[in-house]
Order: sequence, then structure tokens, then C-alpha cells
Amino acid sequence: MTKIYNFSAGPAVLDQSVLVATAQAAKEFNNHGMSLMEMSHRSAPVMDMVAETESLARDLLNIPDGYQLLFLQGGASLQFAMIPMNLLGEGQTADYTDTGAWSSKAIKEVQLFGNVNVACSSKESVYNHIPKDLNQSDDAIYLHVTSNNTIYGTQWHAFPKPVNSNGFLAADMSSDIFSRPIDVSQFGLIYAGAQKNMGPAGVTLVIIRDDILGKVNRPIPTMMNYQTHIDKRSMFNTPPVMSIYTVNRTLHWLKENGGIEAMAEKNKRKAEKLYAEIERMDRRMLNLYYKAKICRAYIDENWKASGFLKLEYRNKHVLNNKVGETYPLVKLDALLTAKKVDQLLDQEEKFIYGDGLSDKGSAQCMKDIMSKGIFKVSYRDIKSCDNIIKKMTDVENKVIENHCMPMLAR
Repeated sequence: MTKIYNFSAGPAVLDQSVLVATAQAAKEFNNHGMSLMEMSHRSAPVMDMVAETESLARDLLNIPDGYQLLFLQGGASLQFAMIPMNLLGEGQTADYTDTGAWSSKAIKEVQLFGNVNVACSSKESVYNHIPKDLNQSDDAIYLHVTSNNTIYGTQWHAFPKPVNSNGFLAADMSSDIFSRPIDVSQFGLIYAGAQKNMGPAGVTLVIIRDDILGKVNRPIPTMMNYQTHIDKRSMFNTPPVMSIYTVNRTLHWLKENGGIEAMAEKNKRKAEKLYAEIERMDRRMLNLYYKAKICRAYIDENWKASGFLKLEYRNKHVLNNKVGETYPLVKLDALLTAKKVDQLLDQEEKFIYGDGLSDKGSAQCMKDIMSKGIFKVSYRDIKSCDNIIKKMTDVENKVIENHCMPMLAR
């Protein structure tokens, strides 16, 4: 199987050890003679696994006493409604920071349950920054932030404090939880969909402080009530056991590789490498990578990085936060190499996106270029392939060898 490098918005990369363990559990879980998917969620092996996963998360995040940790369903999107339903009484106010698409969705939901004050917004500048000044309400029950904005490429590096001394901070950390150390005690509630940094879609991590619960008078549907899941330790109904197990293996992997501090350092190196390349390149060329099209780049097995890159963006900021902590450095190098090759090809003004081939000549050119072993591209209106093929050879000899191989060797 050719491994695919997915730099598109969506699920994160999982370490190979996690994939192997999950695949094995789907066949037979820990020598119990049956698939994990077939086992009762109330059986001892499953309950022990979920308890171990909770313990790993508490350890890695250094969660203090007085906090509950839940594995729920519905994604972070369900939490947009579940948070105010449980924590914001009728007529009360919550402050929300509007810093991207996901915070905007959260703001829409909170309006169903109470008053919302938008404490800051960068919407008019297409969410290109995190506002420094917040206009908070003195009586806000909580202040909500989205810690990292995958679509627009912004992140809170220091979290704001609620001006209401009796209020608390709530955060959607779906796209950067476990990527850097955080002080959980700063927050009353943290929630995160698993698919960005922990595992597959289907399970949502919620960390909630005990003293903020039970303060609203409205009737809350049983499944939407945090207390329901606290009382049953995330086992009120059948939980997504396979998704939780994948999270379990990912957290083991994180711990074995130095924990969150090591991941933060790794992410720093990747960010420095990526932004150094962005600075080096002609800014105009970056636009090639931020169109709603697909560029496929096959990485030759001789590079010892078998796989291919798939780039698909709705806007130019996605890449900034898509290279998460589970992405190996070799994949980042492969991406940067691909960008350099595209820059070269575009100088010929013959590189296009898509799979259509307009004539036999361009089809032959495609075949010739693919014989060079690195790229699948589509061309139109090509008068001569020789120069491009020569340039591809130059790229192989210079860009790939000099830029990518040192990291692959490491």
C-alpha cells in the first residue's frame, strides 16, 4: 500500500503503531477471543480500557483534582449547545471571542439559551488575527475562546482571563489539545473533538470543573446533561469504544515519545522549517497551494518516504495549522519539496490543476514526466516537454537530494 500524506483539512495523521493496534483490536482485543467492537461496553476489559484512557489524559495534561473527564459523542459541534444548556441560565450572559468559523458557530448556538456578548471579533479582517482587546461583560458567567483556528491559521498563545471574578474560561481545543502544555486550572471547561490530535472522529473529550455544574434551573434532556455522563463515567449509553481505544493508543504513543513537552518542541521545529520555506519562496507561488483544487505529488520509493501528498484547501490559512503534532517531519519535508517543484513548473506557465488531458501530446508529456518518478500533473497547450523534463531532473538532483534526504536520513 502506498501511504498517503494528507495535508488537507480534516482528520489528523495517526502513528503507524496506533493504526496497527487499532486494526488488531478490531479483529481480537487483548486475547479475549473477540473484536473490541463486539464486546459489551460494561465488560471489565472495555471499562478498564476507558479508565486507562482517562488516566493517560489526566497524566499528560496534568489535570488537577476537582475536574471531571468525559468521553462523549456529537463532536465539538454538539458542545456548542451543550455548554450553554448546562451552564448558562435564562437571562444570564456569556462572553464569546469571535476568531474564526468555529467560534462563529458556537456564538450562534449560545443565543438559544441566554445572552451573548461578542467580546472581540476579527471577522471584518477575515479572521486574520486574534484581537488583543476584549470588551467583556462584568457579569458574564463564562468567557469562551477557540484556542486554535484551523481554517484561518491563528492561535491564542496566552489565554485571556474573565473580568468577572466568579466567571470561568471555556475553550474549544479541538485542533491543538495535547500539542503544547496548558494550565488546566485556568479553565472551567475544555472540550475537543478527537479527530485533530487524539484519534478518529466519533469521540469528544470534555474536561469540566465540578463547581460550575448544577447552577441552571432549566430542564436538560438526559443525554445532554453533563451530570448524567459524570455519574455513569461516560458509560450512560454505549460509547464509541473503538474511537476511545484509538485515543488510548495515541496517548500511549505521546507518553512514550516524551509527552506534551516533547510534542511542543517538535511542533516548534516543524513550524520554523515551514515558515522559513514560506519566507524563502516567492509569495505569489504560495497561491498555488491555497486553491480549492488538488495537487498530487507521488514521492518515489527511492526517497525512503513512500507515499503521496494530497493538498486541498478552502483558503490559504489551512496549512498553517494542519501540520499538527502527529505529522512526522519527513512528511513536512516532502511537502516543502513538492512546493519547490511546483514553483519551478509554474515558471513555464504550463502547470494546471485537474486530471484532464487535452490531447495525445500532453498525454505523452504526462507519461514522460511520470517516468521521472516524482510527479503526477496535468498539462495543456504544451509545445515542448523537453525543457520541463530537464527541469524535473534538476529538481531531483538538487532540491530533493539536498533538502529532503538529510531529514530522511535522520
